[in-house]
Amino acid sequence: QVQLVESGGGLVQAGDSLRLSCVVSGRGFSSYAMGWFRQAPGKEREFTAAITANGGITYYADSVKGRFTISRDNAKNTVFLQMNSLKPEDTAVYYCASERALITRNSRSWDYWGQGTQVTVSS
Repeated sequence: QVQLVESGGGLVQAGDSLRLSCVVSGRGFSSYAMGWFRQAPGKEREFTAAITANGGITYYADSVKGRFTISRDNAKNTVFLQMNSLKPEDTAVYYCASERALITRNSRSWDYWGQGTQVTVSS
């Protein structure tokens, strides 16, 4: 079974940066598209960023475009989310997810999920 473990969340001030990591165990990491989703209190889980299996194409929600960068290191079975210029509205639990088929912004289409890591951005 595939397991995903996120790390790197924390409490920061607006304008600061964080780098989230997601380590994937199990076979076939290099064949998975990977994504990050986030869920703020009282809101639905929303798409944040995704990257194709070979890292050649990335996708971003409009709310984070230009500030966040998704990347992956297939040799280390790890996907990253570099978050710059953080805003209070970025506060959420961030989840890593994997997808064996087509990338979609619909969270219900993703196959495996990590436990989440909390990101809190203060004013």
